[in-house]
Amino acid sequence: MQKKDKIVIVGAGLCGSLLALRFAQRGYKVAVYESRPDLRKTAVSAGRSINLALSDRGLKALKLCGLEAVAKEICIPMYGRLMHDAAGNTFASNYSGRDGEYINSISRGDLNGILLTEAEQHENVTLYFNKKCTHIDIVNTVAHFVDVETDKDFTIDADVIFGADGAGSSLRKSYVSERNFLFSYSQNYLNHGYKELEIPADENGNHQISKGHLHIWPRGDFMLIALPNRDGSFTVTLFLSYNEGEFNFENLITEEKITAFFEKEFPDALALIPNIKEEFINNPTGPLGTIKCSPWSYQQNTLLIGDSSHAIVPFYGQGMNASFEDVVVLDEILAQNTAHPSNGKLDWGVVFKAYEKARKHDTDAIADLALDNFHEMKKHVANPLFKEKRMIEMALEKTFPKQYASKYSLVTFNANIGYDEAMKRGRAQDKALLRLIANNEISMTPSMTNEALELILYTVIKETNLLLEQDHSFEM
Repeated sequence: MQKKDKIVIVGAGLCGSLLALRFAQRGYKVAVYESRPDLRKTAVSAGRSINLALSDRGLKALKLCGLEAVAKEICIPMYGRLMHDAAGNTFASNYSGRDGEYINSISRGDLNGILLTEAEQHENVTLYFNKKCTHIDIVNTVAHFVDVETDKDFTIDADVIFGADGAGSSLRKSYVSERNFLFSYSQNYLNHGYKELEIPADENGNHQISKGHLHIWPRGDFMLIALPNRDGSFTVTLFLSYNEGEFNFENLITEEKITAFFEKEFPDALALIPNIKEEFINNPTGPLGTIKCSPWSYQQNTLLIGDSSHAIVPFYGQGMNASFEDVVVLDEILAQNTAHPSNGKLDWGVVFKAYEKARKHDTDAIADLALDNFHEMKKHVANPLFKEKRMIEMALEKTFPKQYASKYSLVTFNANIGYDEAMKRGRAQDKALLRLIANNEISMTPSMTNEALELILYTVIKETNLLLEQDHSFEM
């Protein structure tokens, strides 16, 4: 059936371009408006993350659209974390004890370009760049734009408008300003920001440190991380307080102070970043925030999706994956609803309500998990108790791959369960493991038998289920 509705998507980033592609595959006519230039023809905007972590939930969405294999061609697998202490020592921690489970470093711009090009192959998709959305009349479904190149205003009348325009969404701002609309909205920032730097490739174009890991320099109140790029470089990100502690973004304003900071805290990383002073001074400092809001739709004709409805901090590597999973969930609900036979139009209001009901508890969960992981990564990954817990989890996953999955594995490698379920079970497991280890009720030994591990598995599962039952009773 030829779809009758005229769909407008505001934002041609990762979520918007994937959404446009999927709608095109379903036969809808789609117009996409993006405020920035076509990234396939211009450099990535300064301050935006250059590479991201792609895992199973994101790959599931790409597979839905027939692009999983293409995306994998531009990925660099990362099998675990490699921690760097202040003395320059390193220790590795795999993401999973099971074979074949890893996350991927992928270029934001390259992946976005693939999605845009694929969407553009469909004659029912039109892409418009340098068209900034100023506001949206959500009552009459009219989007107002300004042409960035000519400075001329124009409007677009649509049947349905999707706001896929990120944390600064113009559609969400229009929800906030609509006085007859009861809209709940929260935006909470960490007192930490982030700045991106670069470890270049060596003279032969090779990576200077292991490309098979996500590198972390945890320092308690701040940290440095590095993800590999295909050109042999690493994108390095410093997460640091704006104004607290001996070193912060407000007082790191001179070359001497910047150098002293890195010499004290990250000497091994400093040796690999030749342009540290220029990059630190010239690269912007970005904020880290969480956005939650409700409802995601207004009447039957507008919907927030991706970061516009649930922006999260980047510490679980799930921002892009969560937005891609939005498209999967919405597509599943679309498949369950059919257009009216007389006019070929879908009841979008029914679809939107079902989508939010199915999705919001999961996006709230991953937002909370990302904040948890912020504290874990900068403080706990080097803690002996945490190391012991990870050793036990790796052994359980390796020996009993179908019976045990850590919280990280539940979130990252189990695309068929929701974030909320993964969070509840994962938190209970963590609590059970840490208590059992602290009380010396379980421990790892070099020559541990499978029988001994099976006893640990039984004990952990029993303790976890008790905690889950207690939590359920409390909720009741």
